[in-house]
Amino acid sequence: MRNLLLALSVLLLLANSSLAASTVNGAGASFPYPVYSAWAFQYQKDTGTKINYQSIGSGGGVRQISNRTVDFGASDAPVKPADLKVKGLLQFPAIIGGVVPIINVKGVDGGQLKLTGELLSRIFLGKINKWNDPEITELNPGQKLPDADITVIHRSDGSGTTAIFTSYLSEVSKKWKEIVGAGKLVNWPVGIGGKGNEGVTNYVKRVKNSIGYVEFAYAKRNKLTDISLQNRAGRYVDASFDSFKAAAAGAKWEQDKGYYLWLVNAPGNESWPIAGASFILLATDKAASNQQAIKFYDWAFNNGDEMAVKLVYVPLPQNLKEDIRSYWKASGL
Repeated sequence: MRNLLLALSVLLLLANSSLAASTVNGAGASFPYPVYSAWAFQYQKDTGTKINYQSIGSGGGVRQISNRTVDFGASDAPVKPADLKVKGLLQFPAIIGGVVPIINVKGVDGGQLKLTGELLSRIFLGKINKWNDPEITELNPGQKLPDADITVIHRSDGSGTTAIFTSYLSEVSKKWKEIVGAGKLVNWPVGIGGKGNEGVTNYVKRVKNSIGYVEFAYAKRNKLTDISLQNRAGRYVDASFDSFKAAAAGAKWEQDKGYYLWLVNAPGNESWPIAGASFILLATDKAASNQQAIKFYDWAFNNGDEMAVKLVYVPLPQNLKEDIRSYWKASGL
């Protein structure tokens, strides 16, 4: 009996050890959550390894990997090379997507409302607060816009989506740069805060005459109305796979900078102006868990492109994937 109990105890310990080894914990940006979830579901089916990814915002992702409480972090705001060194982190991009302004205005369908970056910044500054403001109606002749107050919806948490959005506004508006600036968490002049892309999505769905910003997959999945936005070339473009891809086309990625790069206000006639990459962060001193995380992203680079495209994310080009693999190898992963 004693031997049987001992054998059962050993088997239980082995089972628990196996379970722990087959789960990889990550946390961070909500921007890539739809595609990471799709990848994780298929990866578990293919390999038996569970990817437990928590959508808590980029700020939380950087904080948790810095504190070594997860196996990998995710952030849409790339960490600067000097900070990577201080925190003992490695960084590489995993996917490219777009941030889109979304509206809830009766009678206005997706892509019908045109805005410039300057007008968008003034709406989020609270300087333009009616939908039928002359500057908006002049840009949209024939579009019936209500004499209604604009309700601004923004992120309440530390967010890479916010970092991308405010970096764009800082590029196109001197006033925005002076008054608010760019970052994962800023002092919003007006508006209501929602947690995560999910929170902003839900507020815009519920609040009439509102405007917010989310990663495009959230807008598409929730059938939200997005806008047509003037890009750096002066053309009005719609958010789409092709316009995100165009924005990423001229990107210059550098290993020795931890791939630190912003894609906002990119050149090109067809470029969506609020594009961005989502980055994965690993701790240099977590060799075992790093191997598990790398296996997942290597699998995603090989098998995840079709899923990404269906969710309107842009997969990394093959030459960049190979460069990242060489970065892993050079980093001892």
